[in-house]
Amino acid sequence: MSLLTFVHGTMSSGKTTALLQEAHNFRLHGLNAYLLTAAADTRSGLGVIRSRIGISAEARIFAPGEDLLAKIAAAHEKAPIAAVMVDEAQFLSRDQVWQLSDVADDLGIRVTCYGLRTDFLGRLFEGSAALMALADELKENTGVCASGEKANMVLRIGADGQVLIDGPQVLVGGEESYVAVSRRAWKMAVSATLAGRPALRAV
Repeated sequence: MSLLTFVHGTMSSGKTTALLQEAHNFRLHGLNAYLLTAAADTRSGLGVIRSRIGISAEARIFAPGEDLLAKIAAAHEKAPIAAVMVDEAQFLSRDQVWQLSDVADDLGIRVTCYGLRTDFLGRLFEGSAALMALADELKENTGVCASGEKANMVLRIGADGQVLIDGPQVLVGGEESYVAVSRRAWKMAVSATLAGRPALRAV
């Protein structure tokens, strides 16, 4: 039985580094690792998965509404795929997560998805919620808050350096736009913002 696995964690928790290491290990043994990343994430260029420590790899992209079972099955017919690895999995739709479960169940290919669990307001992304429900395995990569505590939440930072508490759920950005914090620090920062105080002093 091939598994569908969801590896979740905050920004800077090493998710992408782990994906690239796993892909390297497969390719080291001559096995075909099929990498996917979101079309919405163009920070490193379209179809590129790049870790914050500097390593990268080319990948196929997935777009909203695209049938991932059909996409992967077609590629599998041309060159057998040993494993599928998906970066930025929070951008998957619920339907696409079901399709990835079919890749594992019907094609017999292991699928590992890496992504954020929640957004800057503590809400589950659609793809992450579906993966939490459907995945055979859930694994957490842990980051570190500036307080030294486990980072399990994300704050969005505005151009003025202050914490934002509204806006669209999806806003692709780097370390200048987000900071990983503990739940306690997140509550303090959001409370400070609501009270009209400089929020970053609470983190």
